[in-house]
Amino acid sequence: ELVAQAEEYIEGVESLPVAPVLDQAKLQQLLDTFSFDDPGTPIDVLRRFTGELKKHQVHTPHPSYFGLFNPAPSFMGIIGDSITATLNPQLAGWSHSPLAVETERRLIEAFAEKLGLARDETDGCMTSGGAEANLTALLCALVDRWPGVLDQGLQSIGARPVFYASSESHHSFLKAARTAGLGAAALHLIPATDKLTMDVALLRMAIEEDRELGYEPFLIVGTAGTTGAGVVDPLAELADIARANRLWFHVDAAWGGPAILVPELRPVLAGIENADSITLDPHKQLSVPMGAGMFMTRRRGILGKTFSVSTTYMPKEAERLAVADPFVHSLQWSRRFIGLKLFMTLATVGWAGYSAILRHQAEMGDLLRDRLRANGWTIVNQTRLPVVCFTPSDQTWDMATHQRVSDAVVKSGSAWISTILLGGSVPALRACITNYRTQPEHIEKLVTALTKARELN
Repeated sequence: ELVAQAEEYIEGVESLPVAPVLDQAKLQQLLDTFSFDDPGTPIDVLRRFTGELKKHQVHTPHPSYFGLFNPAPSFMGIIGDSITATLNPQLAGWSHSPLAVETERRLIEAFAEKLGLARDETDGCMTSGGAEANLTALLCALVDRWPGVLDQGLQSIGARPVFYASSESHHSFLKAARTAGLGAAALHLIPATDKLTMDVALLRMAIEEDRELGYEPFLIVGTAGTTGAGVVDPLAELADIARANRLWFHVDAAWGGPAILVPELRPVLAGIENADSITLDPHKQLSVPMGAGMFMTRRRGILGKTFSVSTTYMPKEAERLAVADPFVHSLQWSRRFIGLKLFMTLATVGWAGYSAILRHQAEMGDLLRDRLRANGWTIVNQTRLPVVCFTPSDQTWDMATHQRVSDAVVKSGSAWISTILLGGSVPALRACITNYRTQPEHIEKLVTALTKARELN
């Protein structure tokens, strides 16, 4: 029954409306039909709940989903996740599932090498997603600069730590600052240029001014593929500034990083090879089920230094081996085999297969830009990656108007798009190609839905 439900969904998702009608009261009534006091049979619960879930979610695997960075999962990714759930390997200790741990290490080394880091110098770990990977980067940079925080806490620093990211960067760094105990004020956001990349001149000024004011900079974050507009910060320049100021340089390439696999897109990421650490999210551009993140660093030993603890209750079978238990090598303790879905996909499609998929998505982004321009829209972001932000060519709309058009498209069930405020002041509609199944006919369907919504506005 489970296989039948999965096959039916994979084969029929395109026939479903991309987004559901939002009705919380109806959902509560539906859940009331499942009793924990009078439980149903496995087949009944499976059929009823799966059937209802299909009705009440945005279908991110739909080829007309042009939303956030949520791809259609690959077939082998689904298989990998199913095997992980069935065998339920425990990756806290190396000896409990040595093949799983070594598989994830092989993935870290392979992707780090593609991104320009030396394989024999690379360390890293799989994470639940980009937020955990970015928090890991912040903690490693903090410990690298002030090792005393491990035992004595932030009060041992005797300074006011600050770090820098673009005003267009991901808000996970705000959460990371709070989680690490630094506070939101430790994150100094550098304004973006009119191209929505970090302004390096303002960054240099901020570092100098902050030091004069008694702050201690320790980290610069560059973004490779911003969530809003898909742009890439000037990574090479940021690396030079970090090196000149002896600061840790982290690149959040959660979404944009896989562009390194496409020869013609590789120049977009120039400078990423100089990063001290990199975030990559396979559950974005690499089409595996959520969640799957990666943290990679050229600073071998920093993960063990940051997360190492000593216990008497963890397995000791591997003590004499030159291996690291994941629980002393990452933020998580008990965790699932995150990397299998990526490994099985990569082992069956290869680097060339991923390159072809990513190239296709970029081509669909170019096609969407062309079709929008031909139908009276202006593209307001500049990126070679498949994120398209646009607004009418012949009118000036406020955010409310953009939102009404977005809502109309979503309500029609024909596609899912969103709105965005670029640079804090420019409202636009946003469409992103995340699905390897998206074809020219889906682009035309979106443009038609946009034209209709604009006429009705």
